[in-house]
Amino acid sequence: MAADVSAEISRIVRILIRDQLPNGSWNYPFETGIVTDCYFIILLRSLEIREESLIQALAERIVQKQERNGSWKLFYDETDGNLSATVEAYTALLYSGYRSKDDDRIQAAKHFIRANGGLKKTNTFTKIMLALIGQYDWSDLFQIPVEAILLPPSFPVSFFDLSVFTRANFAPILILSDRRYHVKTSMTPDLSDLDADGVAGADLPDSDPWQPILALIRQGIQVLSSQIEPVHTDALEQAEHYMLKRIEADGTLECYFSATFLMVFALLARGYSKGDPVISRAVRGLKSMICRIKGYPHVQYTTATVWNTALIGSTLQEAGIADSSEVIRRANHYLWQRRHAKFGDWAIHNPEGRPGGWGFSDANTINPDVDDTAAVLRSIRFSARENETFRRAWDRGIQWVVSMQNSDGGWPAFEKGIDKPYLVWLPIEQPQDILLDPSSPDLTGRTLNFFGECTDLDTRNPLIGRGIDWLLRNQEKDGSWIGRWGICFIYGTWGAVTGLTAAGVKPEHSAVRRAAGWLRRIQNPDGGWGESCKSDVNKHYTALGASTRTHTAWALDALISSSAALTPEIERGIQFLIAAGAAPDWTADYPKGRGMAGAFYIHYHSYDLIWPLLALAHFRRKFG
Repeated sequence: MAADVSAEISRIVRILIRDQLPNGSWNYPFETGIVTDCYFIILLRSLEIREESLIQALAERIVQKQERNGSWKLFYDETDGNLSATVEAYTALLYSGYRSKDDDRIQAAKHFIRANGGLKKTNTFTKIMLALIGQYDWSDLFQIPVEAILLPPSFPVSFFDLSVFTRANFAPILILSDRRYHVKTSMTPDLSDLDADGVAGADLPDSDPWQPILALIRQGIQVLSSQIEPVHTDALEQAEHYMLKRIEADGTLECYFSATFLMVFALLARGYSKGDPVISRAVRGLKSMICRIKGYPHVQYTTATVWNTALIGSTLQEAGIADSSEVIRRANHYLWQRRHAKFGDWAIHNPEGRPGGWGFSDANTINPDVDDTAAVLRSIRFSARENETFRRAWDRGIQWVVSMQNSDGGWPAFEKGIDKPYLVWLPIEQPQDILLDPSSPDLTGRTLNFFGECTDLDTRNPLIGRGIDWLLRNQEKDGSWIGRWGICFIYGTWGAVTGLTAAGVKPEHSAVRRAAGWLRRIQNPDGGWGESCKSDVNKHYTALGASTRTHTAWALDALISSSAALTPEIERGIQFLIAAGAAPDWTADYPKGRGMAGAFYIHYHSYDLIWPLLALAHFRRKFG
């Protein structure tokens, strides 16, 4: 087995070295299905930008993803299909002009949409898109007055109590909702036949849970109205300023596709022309995020360049590539150039912190996150011992991660203290995913793993002790942990177990033993592991029915870290990884990352290389 393990490690290392870009980075695609492709067609047509070859190619990619029943899915085993994705594809294909209503594929999609409730049963973001092109009534969407953006952080409910992702999307939505804005062109499709009653109206949820929050917001606005004149005008200007202040150098709003898409329409609502330089730069920024997958263009939601480069740089070193090698030197130089030097919104809830983190994407300068920062620090740790420039970046990065620990002992992704539980009463889908940024097992575990493996901190340090205690308090009854940013319980359990053991918790600890027992119980007959995206919707582990390399690597790495001796489960998992590397199947394209349960899933094209390499390297180091 040792020879086979080394051969697979060498194979993956060769691929990674081959794929490194001249600037030292890796830019493997960050694939999110068809939603961004659909919305980019809609954006280009709404702005009357004639990019025909691109629009036609995006439309063809969308068509290629359609299921036999006329629907589109978010992931392979999604039952029947996804209504919102199908409405988005239907709209974009008609808007493109390269499909008409009498096309067989369009007719099949229409049948699926009508059979599953029509436009009124789509998710909130889809309805907002439909409202923007005049196909849905703004009054049928849950609305918060634009004046809410003026409520100060000290108020019981504030704009800055929402996650940074929500704020980036919500600021333009406040403008658009206030104006009931929409734009139509000669190519705007008529979707009135998708609902029996014509233009759709919503089935608004019971208002009781969120009514107190809305009443509190209105109360705060009344107070502001007595202090600011005119408060409505000021609020609209503040929402516009919020967007403009957070535009990155590439023209996008915080490097997010959805936020940039909404910002363009919000600026139109504020009186900007379709050819305004700010709008033109935003469109160019979105175009710069286009990659090619299997011959077709795909508009990425964001780029994962920093994330990929940090993970690959550190994992190659785990696999034996010296930090002095050209490939690592170039990777670390790229990462050093992407360090953050600005105060971002994170400083509002973390006034003691100082800039020093890293973000996710190539263009990100103001929105660092804990996971990326720890990953970068892991990659540059050896360089920081010998190079003063890297040492300063290391020190600032460490200080920033330490400052980001929540009061409960865990770590969030982007900001401290974004966890007010009553905000989940707002009537949108999966509010806990989109509105909040609480401590999570995967972030807390991975941060503990970094401190345990790359610093001198251990269980004797109060910082580490609080993190360990948080993980122990939040273990599921079956021994697993849920993951916030990956699929899903395997990911969370891997993060927690490897974090606990690296921080000094003994493998004999009951929490670690229970987690290892859970992983052994869900191992597949072929030796691998695989988890369905349905887990994050169901809120319990749901088997995929097949094994994936990434899930297997996560489970293996957890078992390796918590096992004193080689076990049959580890041996079988390693054998699966080696065999699966030679003949990848559909599971290679299955999403392993998530952003929002039931709506937003991510296929990281780097993951089937990174995580198997890490698990194999750890196996070789521990068991030979």
